[in-house]
Amino acid sequence: MLGETSPSTAEAATWIEENWEKWAAGGLRILLIVIVAAVVRAVLRRAITRAVDRVGRSERAAARGGRDRLAHPERRRQRAAAIGSVLRSVASLLVWGTAALMVLDQLGIQLGPLVAGAGIVGVALGFGARNLVTDVLTGMFILLEDQYGVGDRIDAGEATGTVLEIGLRVTTLRADDGEIWYVRNGEIKRVGNLSQGWATAAVEIEVRGDTDPGRAHRILEEAGADLARREPWDEQLWETPEVLGLEAVSLESMVIKVTAKVQPGRAAAAERAMRRHFKEALDAAGIAQPDATALTLEKLRGPREGAAPEPARPR
Repeated sequence: MLGETSPSTAEAATWIEENWEKWAAGGLRILLIVIVAAVVRAVLRRAITRAVDRVGRSERAAARGGRDRLAHPERRRQRAAAIGSVLRSVASLLVWGTAALMVLDQLGIQLGPLVAGAGIVGVALGFGARNLVTDVLTGMFILLEDQYGVGDRIDAGEATGTVLEIGLRVTTLRADDGEIWYVRNGEIKRVGNLSQGWATAAVEIEVRGDTDPGRAHRILEEAGADLARREPWDEQLWETPEVLGLEAVSLESMVIKVTAKVQPGRAAAAERAMRRHFKEALDAAGIAQPDATALTLEKLRGPREGAAPEPARPR
């Protein structure tokens, strides 16, 4: 028995002695691949983080220097964090994927069949999780294209409200009645953003029909300019209210329309402030508004009197 095992042991020792240098060289190459991949990944992640922070600082400076739609701090923070997270994940996937292929090549594994099998598995997973993939890809484009952000008021079809959070898969909205909506990004086919650019505040002021329209026009212009100089409307009104002129005329009243460009999301508040300020200015100038009760009674009384049948004449 000893005579039979000794040659096998000697052959094994000889085989190890002949191949250990190749193993050691291969192991060192694999270790070097892993170290280089880790260093490249760390450098890329650090560079991406610095670039995202630099973009965030420039957006904050732009928001301080003017009326920027990225003025909401949570919107800036979440958008920068989401974009940075996506870029870091993509960089890590590329680096480690390339390193894994190089390690397999060092181990002598044929990459052709492996890549083909991985492709088939990827197609199967993509088909089974196509809704999830659609949601994530749509979420990435929403963030990269800045279609909307935290604090924006949007119309996403069946759900309308203020954006609370944007994830890669789901957007969270709060409706006007306080209801929380969780909308999958892949289901958003079109979206209307009510918080980008500027909004329009429009009011209609009704005065009596015997009022001088030129005088009423001047009073409303002066009142609008005065409102635009007051806080907080000196910042929230982006233009002095413009008196467009007569919107409607009747025997009892005239309707004058006034519009103004305002900060997004402040149209309703601006309209309430304009109505109050215009009412005070018209009252101070002695311009009365039509009495709705009297007009209603006159309209009701007229048809009744006119429709009364004539008394029957005796034959």
